[in-house]
Amino acid sequence: MSDPMMQLGAFQFSISTAAYQELTRGAEYRWSSQERIGANDALQFTGLPSETLELRGVIYPHYKGGLDQVTRMRAQASLGVPLPLLSSGGRVMGAWVIEGVREGQRIFERGGAPLRQEFDLRLRRYDGGLRSLLPI
Repeated sequence: MSDPMMQLGAFQFSISTAAYQELTRGAEYRWSSQERIGANDALQFTGLPSETLELRGVIYPHYKGGLDQVTRMRAQASLGVPLPLLSSGGRVMGAWVIEGVREGQRIFERGGAPLRQEFDLRLRRYDGGLRSLLPI
């Protein structure tokens, strides 16, 4: 098996299985404005909203990894818990939640099994703190 590109919870992205071709990371910075008479608006930094990450990729299920890879992504999302995200170098990128999984299928073999699957995975950084992970 090739080296992983990234790992989200128990799911591993790698060149030989579910490889993403595109990674988009976004962050916004909130500034609130207050109108002033005879002067420019006053701006105040009010914090950081959640960071986002989008992965787009292709799976060739008959090559390696099998047909259940997108199903495993959906299973992780349905757990309803934040998942650790690790980069290929093992750097912990924090806890993230899966907001959406989209799948496309192309090129089918006899019986309807896809020979090519595309996926889009939408993630948002989780910053609820450790206390929110504990059952009350």
